[in-house]
Amino acid sequence: MTADAARGDQLMSLFDHIGELRKRLIVVIVVLLIGMIVGLVCADPVYNFLINQEPVKGMQLHAFSLWDAIGMYMKFAFVIALIIVLPVAAYQIWSFVKPALRVQEQRSTLLFVPFVLFMFLVGLAFSYLVVFPMAFNFTTKVARHLNLIETYGIYQYFSFMFNIILPISLLFELPIAIMFLTKLRILNPKRLRKMRRLAYFILIIVGVVVTPPDFISDSLVAVPLILLYELSVLLSSVVYRKQLKADQAWEAEYGQ
Repeated sequence: MTADAARGDQLMSLFDHIGELRKRLIVVIVVLLIGMIVGLVCADPVYNFLINQEPVKGMQLHAFSLWDAIGMYMKFAFVIALIIVLPVAAYQIWSFVKPALRVQEQRSTLLFVPFVLFMFLVGLAFSYLVVFPMAFNFTTKVARHLNLIETYGIYQYFSFMFNIILPISLLFELPIAIMFLTKLRILNPKRLRKMRRLAYFILIIVGVVVTPPDFISDSLVAVPLILLYELSVLLSSVVYRKQLKADQAWEAEYGQ
C-alpha cells in the first residue's frame, strides 16, 4: 500500500469517527429537546410540590420581571430534561467507544449506564435535602441580622437552589466517570493517587463556592466530595486489577 493510500484510509477512518460522533450528538440533542417538552409539562406538579416543602413553605414569592415565570418554567424543564438525557448520553458514549473495547469490556462498561442516573439522583437528594436548606438558612440569618425585609423573587429563589444542587449532583457522577475512563485505559489508580492533592483542592473549592462561607457548611459538602473521590480511586483499583488479570490471561493464551 502506498503512503498516499494509507493517508487516505486514515482520513476516511477519521471522517467515519466524526460522522459517528455526529450521529451520537444528534441523538442526545433530540432526547434533550424531548426532555424539555416533558419538563415543561411536568413543571407545574414539581413546582407545586417544592413550594409546599421547607424552607419555602408559606413564603410569598414575587415576580420582579415579566420573564421571571417563564424563566422558572425553563429551569424546571432543563433539570427534568437532564434527568432524562443523562442515561441516554451515557449510552451514546458507550456506543461510540464500543468498537474499541473487547467483548467482556463492552458488557461490563454497559452496566455503568443505569448507575449514571442513580448517582445523579443520589446527588440531587443530598444537595436538596442537606446542602440547600443549610445555605438558605445561613443567608436568611444574615439578612435578619441586618434587619432586612426578606422579599424573594421566584426566579431568584429557584436560581439559587439550582445553582447549588446541579453542580453537586453532577459531581456525584465522578465514580462512574472514573471507572469508565479506567476501563478505557485512560486513567488508572496510580495516576489518580498522584492527582489526589489537586483533586482535593478542586473539590474543596467547589464546596466553598456552593455553600455559605462558614467552616461547618464547607466541610459538610467538601468531605462527601472527597470521599467520592476516594471511592472513585478504590473502584478504579478494582477495575485496574481485573484488567491486569485479563491481560495476563490473554498473553498466556495467545502470547506464545
